[in-house]
Amino acid sequence: MAFTIATWNINSVRLREALVQRLMTDEMPDILCLQECKSPVESIPLEGFHGLGYRHMVARGQKGYNGVAILSKLPIVEVGAGDYAGLGHARHVAGRLENGVTIHNFYVPAGGDIPDRNENVKFGQKLDYLTAMRDEFHAAKPDRSILVGDLNIAPREDDVWNHKQLLKIVSHTPIEVDHLGQVQDAGRWVDVTRQDVPEGRLYSWWSYRSADWDAADKGRRLDHVWATPDIAGAAHGSRILRAARGWDQPSDHVPVFATFDL
Repeated sequence: MAFTIATWNINSVRLREALVQRLMTDEMPDILCLQECKSPVESIPLEGFHGLGYRHMVARGQKGYNGVAILSKLPIVEVGAGDYAGLGHARHVAGRLENGVTIHNFYVPAGGDIPDRNENVKFGQKLDYLTAMRDEFHAAKPDRSILVGDLNIAPREDDVWNHKQLLKIVSHTPIEVDHLGQVQDAGRWVDVTRQDVPEGRLYSWWSYRSADWDAADKGRRLDHVWATPDIAGAAHGSRILRAARGWDQPSDHVPVFATFDL
């Protein structure tokens, strides 16, 4: 079975319902994983998605904040939703396809603006969340699994517009990169995007604060597609839909895609 999966921090699924439908119509991924839905599950606008063939969903939501959803053309059943670090946030949901592949959809905390847990509780929560992810993957090694989402960390030097300038900026600090690396190592996760595009700058997020995001191009690769080693070799066709950042009333993130032949 071949399928294409996309991950996108949509920054309100109700506000940007039309953009989700545009992606579904233009790009037609088989599975679309959304983060920062900012909606209770019962308020996600499913009618239009169903009409485009996305008749299956597993999700966790809360009013106005966080929220993750997996919308699928393929049958999928929920197999868990972790409350990592005990934050009480809707930041993870997992579903399993009929071929036995498990999909984890994560929205890691952004971490605020100050990269010091003693001065910024949100930064401490982010590190604790990553530690809890690491410990879970250590305890139960995943197999036949895909992990996607807004992980809110750009780990490589070429995942940001300026490595030296961003070393003290939340999302690219050494301690965050180290914590994310520990999560990756614990689950033996393969960075599928970089497997397919090993060299060169790649971004999936551009700040709303930039007057001309396209010309300035001060981006970061915060959104990721990973897979366990037993299926990572079946992945190909990774790409980032940069054009979506220029759509009407866009999210500050854009979709990231990968195809799996399984």
